[in-house]
Amino acid sequence: MSDKKMHKTSVGGQALIEGVMMQGPKGIATAVRQESGNILVEHHEFKHAKEKYKFLGFPIIRGIVAFVESMILGYKMLMYSAEASGMEDMENVEMNQFEKWLTDKLGDKFMDILMGIATVIGGLLAFAIFFYLPVFIFNRLNVLAGGSLDAWQGTIEGVLKIVIFVVYIALVSRMKDIKRTFMYHGAEHKSIACYEAGLDLTIDNVKNCSRFHPRCGTSFIFVMLIFSIVFISLLSLIVPDEIKENTILWMLIKLPMLPIIMGIGYEFIKYAGRHDNLLVKILSAPGLWMQRLTTKEPDDEIIEVGIESLKAVITDNPEDDEIK
Repeated sequence: MSDKKMHKTSVGGQALIEGVMMQGPKGIATAVRQESGNILVEHHEFKHAKEKYKFLGFPIIRGIVAFVESMILGYKMLMYSAEASGMEDMENVEMNQFEKWLTDKLGDKFMDILMGIATVIGGLLAFAIFFYLPVFIFNRLNVLAGGSLDAWQGTIEGVLKIVIFVVYIALVSRMKDIKRTFMYHGAEHKSIACYEAGLDLTIDNVKNCSRFHPRCGTSFIFVMLIFSIVFISLLSLIVPDEIKENTILWMLIKLPMLPIIMGIGYEFIKYAGRHDNLLVKILSAPGLWMQRLTTKEPDDEIIEVGIESLKAVITDNPEDDEIK
């Protein structure tokens, strides 16, 4: 066992298709298990906006920027991992006549356009499920209750969002491919936990570490949902009932609140990474519980991928990645 001391780090990552992405003091790196069985480790360039515009690194603002950048980077790395793992080997995929026609006309741009369309559709679907549906359900319930639920609108909508989110994750986690990705998610967490515990990065050590981590994106989403209940509840008290009864108008009023909630949620996640007090434990508990669904116990081969991705971004001096 190593004689390194326990420390909190700013190292973070993301599960990919047959791989893991990590960000640390040595930049961004991915480790992807290829069809041959080899692990392909690559470093990637990504310019953060705050490096060019200092004000984007200010509290609250940096959370909004970090979220947008994580979406962009995450999408790029997912596409990279799909190709690196061999998933995008079109020669082995039987296409229908329409797909062949599109491939002939669009060439290499076919998959990019297809993924772009899928992203837009996915975004619209997420908006409908997590923004429109809770408001729609509340309005129907409020009508049935004779308008007696008006004072509880923000709270009820927030609880409905949490219920919808939990049900959605529970359902998709049963899909074979998603379950495997969640295993890589578990390997990412366990590798970081092993490193933060001061243990050598071996498969046995990583295997014995927790797959639940307070700085996970799952925890971030839950913190946002909890904060949104507070913010939207206060907002619902000052917005006239006739406006709230209009589903579309009420959603448009709430949308500007989303970046603020996002920024505050980000600051809390950073705070949670440095502290273990009662407030952190209470607010982090739902997200950590939810990670029982979004992470799965990885096997040795998946753990090996997580270790390789982490080794690629850390230095020999743990103080280089201490949370500031």
